[in-house]
Amino acid sequence: MTTKLILTHDVSHLGSAGEVVEVKDGYARNYLLPRKLAAPWTKGAQRQIDQMAEARRKRSIASLEHAQTARAWLQENVVTVSATAGDNGRLFGAVTTATLADAVKAAGGPAVDRRKIQVVPPIKSTGRHSASVRLHADVVAPIEVNVVPAR
Repeated sequence: MTTKLILTHDVSHLGSAGEVVEVKDGYARNYLLPRKLAAPWTKGAQRQIDQMAEARRKRSIASLEHAQTARAWLQENVVTVSATAGDNGRLFGAVTTATLADAVKAAGGPAVDRRKIQVVPPIKSTGRHSASVRLHADVVAPIEVNVVPAR
């Protein structure tokens, strides 16, 4: 059995907010609905989605330009993060996406949502690393991260 849902947040490998998806009952009941990542689909909700999509299309041009300027800033600059590390350069823990978002903002860059940042593999050592951030549906920007040991 499948269930028709409206995504309220972006879900990796499934869709973005506002999309109507059809998923297995268990996935909806045990994961998406309890975490408030989706809502049940109804005809009235579908009308609201259509209205929101129209409004989003109108705002899309301005947000695309903003995303492109943010991508340009992220490509030109290296973000420095300070983290506690051992003598061998291995971190105590990992650099989180929230830490990266704060570091970008502290460096004078654009405000980046921590949930849109992807760090694969996790940053667990000092040195240069890379990550990516989805700024817009059509714009993904690389982030160059320099991790230095905290003194």
